[in-house]
Amino acid sequence: MHDPVNNPAHYMAHPSHVECIDITEHMNFCLGNAVKYIWRADLKHDNAIEDLKKAAWYLQREIERRSKA
Repeated sequence: MHDPVNNPAHYMAHPSHVECIDITEHMNFCLGNAVKYIWRADLKHDNAIEDLKKAAWYLQREIERRSKA
């Protein structure tokens, strides 16, 4: 059954058949989002560059946060 809210097809499309949230819920927000965008980069779009740029943005934000500590 198609359920774009609770179970979009791209959530389980990774070759591992692991859902990304099962990994990222153990990380902080920025790291989890970076992993999410990397994980699904080739699963949602023909061109992964946008998702990879989003991942880099979250990684840079986490680097800046940790550099201030």
